Parts: sequence; structure tokens; C-alpha cells
Amino acid sequence: MATLQNSPSLHRTPVLNSFTKLHKQSTFHCCRKSNSFLVRAEQASATSTCSPSQDISRRRQVLAAGTIASLALLTNPHSVSFAAENIKGFLPVTDKKDGYEFVYPFGWQEVTIEGQDKVFKDVIEPLETASVTLFPTVKQDIKEFGSPQQVAETLIKKVLSPPTQKTKLIEAVEHDIDGKTYYTFEFIAKAPNFTRHALSTVAIGNGNFYTLTTGANERRWDKMKDKLHTIVDSFKLFKVYD
Repeated sequence: MATLQNSPSLHRTPVLNSFTKLHKQSTFHCCRKSNSFLVRAEQASATSTCSPSQDISRRRQVLAAGTIASLALLTNPHSVSFAAENIKGFLPVTDKKDGYEFVYPFGWQEVTIEGQDKVFKDVIEPLETASVTLFPTVKQDIKEFGSPQQVAETLIKKVLSPPTQKTKLIEAVEHDIDGKTYYTFEFIAKAPNFTRHALSTVAIGNGNFYTLTTGANERRWDKMKDKLHTIVDSFKLFKVYD
């Protein structure tokens, strides 16, 4: 696994800790349901006395059960593995220890960056990355930190970009997945020799504040934006049981 010294997606981890000290303590509780489907076809005995018509009827029942299960998986938003593994051109990541999942573009490599939980990057374009950071919090919901705009502005200026870069928040929105609130925002960070166009999504679960950030060089934004939105939209938390 390669090691990367500098990260475009996280400036200083200690700032995150100071970010949480601005708020009162609360108890965390999160619940995520997961459904599974099992289709079993029983083997016919060599000495079976079923008539041909009964055998055909049994086969039809098994096929029908399989079809129903497949349709249920297509429409079931709680199916963690299905959602992550069926996006063409992407590979799934599921962190069972820390309780999150997302997808990243095929061909990106995993690298190690101090202070970040997981990072994937393009082998050619250094600004095209997807990273996840998390730190403990006693908050139960991301709303307790403020509005999407307030949280986004704080993270962009103090955490996601060095103080030497000029930043601009483009959009910040709130959405709900399986009863959990996520904030997703788009921003630009300008350095002397490049401009990074980025997306982030944040949420609280398992006693942690999670941030996934992805982005690309501004000159490649139009080409990469759909992929980057797919990464952000795929990010989901799930309950970790001790």
C-alpha cells in the first residue's frame, strides 16, 4: 500500500476535535435495518413418486420465488451489499469495523494518509481522490452542529482546505437515507497553481462524525463530476455492534 504525504481532502485532524467542543454532550443511538432473502430449491429424490405435472408445478414455484427475491433486492434500500456492488465502473468498499460503505472508480488505488481512515486516488491525476475521516462525537444527529451551510462553511475553511487556499461554497443540501440525516456540499478551493472542485458528505453514527470527500482538478470537473457525485451518493452508514 502506497503512502501519501499530503492530502487535498483533509488539512488538520485536531481542528475536528475543536469543532465538536462547541456543542453540548448528548447520547448517540442509531439503528439500521437489514433485510436478506433466501431462495432454496429442494433436491428431488431419485425415488420420488411425484407426477410430471407436480414436478413442473414445483419448478415454477421455485422460479417464481427467485424472481420475487430479485425484485425485492432491486427495490430494497436496506440491502448494503447490493447497493455497493452493482454500479458499473465502480468498486465497493465496506468497513465493517467503523460502519460505513461507499464506491470508488475502478482503477483508483488505495493509499495511506495519516489522520484519514481510508483513501483512494487516481494513479495519474493527484487531485482525484476519495477519502473518509471520522472522529468521536457525543452528538446524535448532524443537525446538532447547525445547518448544512454552517457545517459546510466550517469544515471547508478549517478542515478540508489549508488556510492559504481561497474557498467558495457552491451548494449545501440536506437529505435522508434510512432515517439518517446527511449533509452534502460542493465547494472550490483555489491554490496558487491549481483549483480543486470537490464534494463532501457528512453524517453522524456509531458515536462518530464521518466525512467523505472527493474531488478533481477544476479543469477536469466536467469530465469527472458524474463519477464524483456517484461516490458521494453511495456513502452510507450502518450500525456497528460490539
